[in-house]
Amino acid sequence: MFRVGLTGGIAAGKSVALDRFAELGACVIDADLLAREAVAAGTVGLEEIVGAFGTDVLAPDGTLDRARLGAIVFGDETALRTLNGIVHPQVRRLSAEREALVAARDPRAVVVHDIPLLVETGQAEAFHLVAVVVAPEDVRLRRLVETRGMSEEDARARIAAQASDAERLAVADVTLDGSGPREALRAEVDALWERIERETAEELV
Repeated sequence: MFRVGLTGGIAAGKSVALDRFAELGACVIDADLLAREAVAAGTVGLEEIVGAFGTDVLAPDGTLDRARLGAIVFGDETALRTLNGIVHPQVRRLSAEREALVAARDPRAVVVHDIPLLVETGQAEAFHLVAVVVAPEDVRLRRLVETRGMSEEDARARIAAQASDAERLAVADVTLDGSGPREALRAEVDALWERIERETAEELV
């Protein structure tokens, strides 16, 4: 099994790259989706969050009120560390379970882990290859404001809360340019896929 860690700053174009990997035949594992699963109603994760932050973070239907929790932890490093200490282990457990299922079906599978906080959580060494989608900050800022409806202040805060471009590039084996048209980024993923296929084929010789 060949493991790829895919990361990039918010609005850099990572979802475009991930979709293309899936189209090409990779098994994709989305850390954001797993993070939601990890704190769904009835999970240990949600129980631990309520224990740490109180029942005020619950919506009337008993699910997690993500906006309210976000308001608590955003800008509070201690609270954010507490939340990450609950969620990240659960995400890693779920990720390992998904990967084990894939490996059982196809030991030669290519698994792409979409991990927005790959650098922040120190996971770069866990992969055969780390691919980082990059785009200038002004491009990302414009996308957040124009396509996601954020205020410029909120968009800048979201960008600042993540690892810097320099920190991501320091762990990158490959960079993918997400600043231009979607098709250009998809073509870069195609080229990387060909490289991965060559490397995995060589290992079997």
